[in-house]
Amino acid sequence: MEDCIFCKIIKREIPSEIVYEDEKVIVFNDVNPAAPIHILVVPKKHIATLLEVSEEDDTLISYIYQVINKIAKERGFAENGFRVIANCGKDSGQEVMHIHFHVLGGKKLGAKIVG
Repeated sequence: MEDCIFCKIIKREIPSEIVYEDEKVIVFNDVNPAAPIHILVVPKKHIATLLEVSEEDDTLISYIYQVINKIAKERGFAENGFRVIANCGKDSGQEVMHIHFHVLGGKKLGAKIVG
């Protein structure tokens, strides 16, 4: 999508602090972190919401969780734990209509849910 901010980050039209990238995903620091560690894991394939994930995306979604595990272990926050959040639609707080996974860690997280 032309107006999708995450697609623009993927195309390097908008700068971002990239943590990890490969042919399937890009991972970058959230510009408004809700925890000491707050990264976004974004598939390069544009899928607007979780409701649009299809069977052909099964491998991609599994791969995203593998990348999350790899980053958590490499960056040293796997052992203490972390939270993964995927919002779906406006009422959930999804602000960018391109699926993405918030990964939060680096402190004890309370029950508050972030958007």
